Amino acid sequence: MTYDLTSLGWDATFTDEYAARVSADSDHYPGRVLRADRGVCTVLTASGIVRASVAGAVLSAAGGDPTVLPGAGDWVVVREWPDERITAEAVLPRRTSLIRRTAGKDASGQLLAANLDTVAVVEAIDPSPDLARVERLLALAWESGAEPVVVLTKADLAADAPTVADQVADATAGVPVLPVSAERGDGLPALRPYLGVGRTLGLVGPSGCGKSSLVNALAGAAVMGTQSVRRVDGKGRHTTTYRELVPLPGGGAVLDTPGVRAVGLLDGSGGLDRAFAEVVALTEQCRFGDCGHASEPGCAVRAALASGELSPRRWESWLRLHREVAYESGRRRARSRVRSSGRR
Repeated sequence: MTYDLTSLGWDATFTDEYAARVSADSDHYPGRVLRADRGVCTVLTASGIVRASVAGAVLSAAGGDPTVLPGAGDWVVVREWPDERITAEAVLPRRTSLIRRTAGKDASGQLLAANLDTVAVVEAIDPSPDLARVERLLALAWESGAEPVVVLTKADLAADAPTVADQVADATAGVPVLPVSAERGDGLPALRPYLGVGRTLGLVGPSGCGKSSLVNALAGAAVMGTQSVRRVDGKGRHTTTYRELVPLPGGGAVLDTPGVRAVGLLDGSGGLDRAFAEVVALTEQCRFGDCGHASEPGCAVRAALASGELSPRRWESWLRLHREVAYESGRRRARSRVRSSGRR
């Protein structure tokens, strides 16, 4: 079976990057990673789907950083050897990278997906959306370099879905909020502009929020396994334990990610600033550049809180995430100094 790589996003830029690494008469060819499992990638190529082990040179060049190894959504250089081995020899430069901070003392990064055009922050509308989680995931999405959108699933279970969507929109700084029902197909047409030939939509959200059901609805087939959700608390088991790219019949792809229990932010503040754009705008209107937003005169933030223009919940969420990013920045700088001193 043959595949049209352009339908998955292969274009002139990737062609040039590939040509810079591979000679025309070599035993190499390009492909896109559908799934990565501990040093082995499932790769879609023009001539079919292959399993490729990650080349030693790629592992060595990573230097222990797992975020630079091949992951779902990556474009890679595949090589076939005379002894029928197949390896992934290089990862082409990524346009976007969805990376979260892992738990643990080292707080390293974990690649969730690569080369996404749009990141859909998926949250179930029933029993009720977690606004703090939506804000955190939006910061992650903005930091990736992709365009974010919020998708409220299970809209068929809420009689007031439009009202809930409006409430969630107050916490998205202008990012579109789309209520959908994978069960009935309601709202799915609003997602179509984010799909299509050459485009990739990534889904990120907690377990049980309906990501796999949404993938199946978009693909028009049961390509991802699903499980029922406990009606007591709306939670479900982890139905997807890996990241997988799913090509769509009309072109393009959707990438499902595992349900996230915790979403840690690394030290990039750009995504956080965009997720809280209206808060950042207020801080820039304060009379003093070093305003602590406590009792200083001319504080635009305190004025907005007093007038109701800015909600206390939104402000507290901004402060909490801002402190987290600042803390992670300090940790990374400290680790960098330790590594540098160790090389002397």
